[in-house]
Amino acid sequence: MKTPGEDQNRRLLRARDAMDRSFAEPLDVPALARVALMSPAHFSRQFRAAFGETPHRYLQRRRIERACAMLRDSDATVTEIALNVGFDSLGTFSRTFSALIGRSPTQYRAQAAPLNAPVCFVKSWTRPSSYG
Repeated sequence: MKTPGEDQNRRLLRARDAMDRSFAEPLDVPALARVALMSPAHFSRQFRAAFGETPHRYLQRRRIERACAMLRDSDATVTEIALNVGFDSLGTFSRTFSALIGRSPTQYRAQAAPLNAPVCFVKSWTRPSSYG
């Protein structure tokens, strides 16, 4: 028999999976709360309690992770990458990137060569951990 907490955790995971899958699309808390079958305020509180960060911060970190990979592995411009990972503004992208990574996207690209290692290690080594 499922407990109410198990059901809620499953619904939170469903919403987090939606963010992982659709990170480049416009996502907001009300839409994610609908995926989790919760009110927006309850969803935000429960998401933070379960995963240690707000849905907005999780989504931004996920987008920056993907941007790091694109900066290492593609020749796309910083503006193209910002748009491809779901940011509407180059300024917001650059500010968020710098806050998480500690340097601008251009500096990151210049200093980060493509890593020749298994993908699981690359993701672990390059994952942004927290804001400033």
